[in-house]
Amino acid sequence: MFVEVKDIAGLLLPGQTLLGLDLGSKTIGMAISDPAMRIASPIGTVKRTKFTKDMAELAKKIELHNVGGLIFGMPLNMDGTQGPRAQSTRQFAWNLKHNGMDLPVALWDERLSTVAVERVLIEQADMNRKRRSEVVDKAAASYILQGALDFIIETM
Repeated sequence: MFVEVKDIAGLLLPGQTLLGLDLGSKTIGMAISDPAMRIASPIGTVKRTKFTKDMAELAKKIELHNVGGLIFGMPLNMDGTQGPRAQSTRQFAWNLKHNGMDLPVALWDERLSTVAVERVLIEQADMNRKRRSEVVDKAAASYILQGALDFIIETM
C-alpha cells in the first residue's frame, strides 16, 4: 500500500512527476515536482466535497502532470503519534488506491508545515489574512513535497 519516501522515485517511469498533497478538512493543497525530482511547485487546491468528486479532480491533475506517485503530508501530533487527522489521511489514501488510483503513495511528516508557510507569507511576502487563506494550502503542499524531494536527493 504505502512505500517509503526514499523508494518512491525508483518506482516512477522516466518523465513522471510526484504530486504532493496537503489534505485539509475543507481543501486539498497540491504541488507538483519537476521530472528530475528537484523542485516542488504549487499548482492549486481542490475544494473538498464528496470523495468521488475529490478523486475525479485529483485524477485530472494526475493525468495533466504525468504523475507517477503521491506524497501525502502526514499530520502527526507533536510527540510523533498519529491522531484522528493522520488516520483520516491514511484512509483517504487507502480509498484512492481501492477506487482505481493505482499509484505508489508515500507519507511525509508535515508537522508545522502550515505554520512555517504562514510565517513566510506574513513576514516575507507581507500578505494579508484573506490572501494568505487563498494560497496557504497549495504553499503547504509545496513545502511538504519539497521536504520529501530533498530527502530523496539526500538518500540517492
